[in-house]
Amino acid sequence: MFRNKWTPLFLSNFLGVFNDNFLKNCIIFIAVAWSKPAWLSQSQLISLVSASLIIPYLFLSPVGGHLAVIYSKKTVFRICKLLEIPVLVLACVTFYYQWVMLTVITVLIMGILSCLYSPSKYSLIRDIGGTEGVSFGSGIFEMMAFLGILIGTVCASFVSDTYNQWVVFGILIGLAVLGYFVTRSIRATELPENTEEAGTLNPILFLINSYRFARQHPNVNNAVLGASAFWLIGGMLQMNLVIHTEHFYHASNTTTGMVMACAAVGIALGTWSAGKISGKEVKKGLILIGILGMSLLFALLTFVKLSFGMYVFTVFATAFMGGMFQIPCLSMLQNANLGRKLGDMIAYLNLVTFVFVLLGTLLFSLTAHFTSENSFAIFGVMLVICLMVSAYFFKISEEFWRETKTLFRKSNV
Repeated sequence: MFRNKWTPLFLSNFLGVFNDNFLKNCIIFIAVAWSKPAWLSQSQLISLVSASLIIPYLFLSPVGGHLAVIYSKKTVFRICKLLEIPVLVLACVTFYYQWVMLTVITVLIMGILSCLYSPSKYSLIRDIGGTEGVSFGSGIFEMMAFLGILIGTVCASFVSDTYNQWVVFGILIGLAVLGYFVTRSIRATELPENTEEAGTLNPILFLINSYRFARQHPNVNNAVLGASAFWLIGGMLQMNLVIHTEHFYHASNTTTGMVMACAAVGIALGTWSAGKISGKEVKKGLILIGILGMSLLFALLTFVKLSFGMYVFTVFATAFMGGMFQIPCLSMLQNANLGRKLGDMIAYLNLVTFVFVLLGTLLFSLTAHFTSENSFAIFGVMLVICLMVSAYFFKISEEFWRETKTLFRKSNV
């Protein structure tokens, strides 16, 4: 069906991310007008929906990692994609009857399924491309994910301004069915299943054991920290763009969606560029270039009241630097000699990532609450986080700094 070996994996990732973000943003933009509890403001609804996609990773990541170790990863991925279809049918029913809290529950179920197949999905990058395809595969894989965020966000914002429930239903269910059949087309050479792997399904023990195991492999824990910090910052940015664009620039839902889409394009191009620059290697110097660039741009967003055009460009540039920062972190993990334990390490990454994302959601919610939704203050919190991450990567390795200087010199030639 597909001539290129990468196409089914990349396309299935795009379709899954699209549906998650389309559903989430439809709730954010449309459910505001529904009858809902008095405590549920727009910012609280954003936090609640975002948390619903995150919470499963805090408890079920060890399960997802275990499935990727003891079963065929293609089979795990395929079964979970099949189960998404009835879940999205339920989501359509909740939209029809305007049940806000039950709609949020469907997002939670989607988060559970994503958590269970995520280690299998990410592990397939190395199974398809081998060690030489890690940087390229990671770059394009993440680019497709953020294109899914982009198009899902744009579609949700457009649909919210010209709301037709049958269009929403057709997109959710139609793409879920298509995603299942695309996933069935994935071809990969997997290592034999390790059915004797005991492991632990206790999230706390899993976190401790994974940290200890990762310490035996150079840069694995650094990769996990860097990729997790990216998602903390990115999650806060996505939520704050809704508040800042609407409150400061008085933009419509469609315009707000376009700004968020610019951020997704920026990350997608950043990940693609990082993969292209890296080639068959892992360019760790891109980590410092990316995080320092984000720090500078967040300072601009925090302290300068930009025109709308400059604001959109700055958001795009910040997201681009984020994509450059993320890919070498993911590539370091994929390139480690972990064998079938790669599934467990990706589950470990997922668990730490979504602890960070939940922390970011909490920071966003608390900052918004105590500053009366002052979006400049939220940008300031993100700036502080970027500076802390920059300090960490400056401190841990001279190798990162040497590569960074080399990349700067090449870019100036």
